[in-house]
Amino acid sequence: MVTIGIDPHKDTHWAVAIDEVGRQIADRECRAVSDGFGEMLAWARTLGGQRTWVLEDCRHVSGPFERFLIDHGERAARLAPHLMAQARGTVRERGKSDPIDALAVARAALKEGLDNLSTAQLGGIELDIRLLHQHHQRLVRQRTALINDLRWNLHDLWPDLKLPARALNSLKLQHQLARRLARAATSARVKIARDELRRIRELTRAIHQLIHDLHTTVSEVAPQLLAETGIGPITGAQLIGEIAGIDRFANDSKLARLAGCAPIPVSSGRTDRHRLDRGGNRQLNNAIHTIALTRLRHDPRTAAYIARQRQTGKTHREAIRCLKRHLIRRIYQLLTHPNQIRRTACLT
Repeated sequence: MVTIGIDPHKDTHWAVAIDEVGRQIADRECRAVSDGFGEMLAWARTLGGQRTWVLEDCRHVSGPFERFLIDHGERAARLAPHLMAQARGTVRERGKSDPIDALAVARAALKEGLDNLSTAQLGGIELDIRLLHQHHQRLVRQRTALINDLRWNLHDLWPDLKLPARALNSLKLQHQLARRLARAATSARVKIARDELRRIRELTRAIHQLIHDLHTTVSEVAPQLLAETGIGPITGAQLIGEIAGIDRFANDSKLARLAGCAPIPVSSGRTDRHRLDRGGNRQLNNAIHTIALTRLRHDPRTAAYIARQRQTGKTHREAIRCLKRHLIRRIYQLLTHPNQIRRTACLT
């Protein structure tokens, strides 16, 4: 077993690998970009044995590297900064530097016990789901950029043409627009519009196929998610991919903290209130927020719950945050006890 401690910074990351008894094996520095992450992973694979990456919990700088590791099937854990309070004292070198900090991270994790740390890892079909969802998101971003350019070209060609929002996502409208462009007099702008539309149609077909594949794979791993109102194949895949193993959470409160859905108390005197948690995994938070808004539109019980929260004096945003915390609890129950959860709404 090789434990690799990471001292993350904005521009560079420093890694130190140790063995089971804490002896340093090797160290490496990389740039905090995707190419540097790839070089770091290639270096780690030359060390042999099973690997556990331990990152000091600085989410604003270590998040991209953690996501990179999970995408490549690696085992990644986070170490709370307070656990390093006495760790630097075990390093023989005096002073402070990135290699010293990375070694301290690895030894602190070994002392705490790797099994006691929240470790994220995906493999098999769960990793496939994460990769398919990320590919779907990339294609959607590419299509959106092309649609925005195409809209400007269509406006210059036909100023009176009015297209509703997201209309160009429809294959039917794309086909109608292709016939109209085919009849238009050939010009540079028309040629560009035809090419952009052709690429948009290809991307749309690929996106639809990916959604079908996601529905199939999510149905195999967690069909109970798709049975819930507001959770479709895309959000279901996002939940599975971003949670990266529900077993690493002892309770739903820890999952809520990861998702940034746990309220932070800011009470003082007679004022009792909580503020928004802007930390955590924002991709997971985005999935929970999407589910909350979908349920609010289509589930009468959810709408009634929001109305009750508003009557107690909460704003709409505060009520949505309460709803998201309920959803976290429901999702945790669905993933930990899939055969014991009744197929009912989470709010009564």
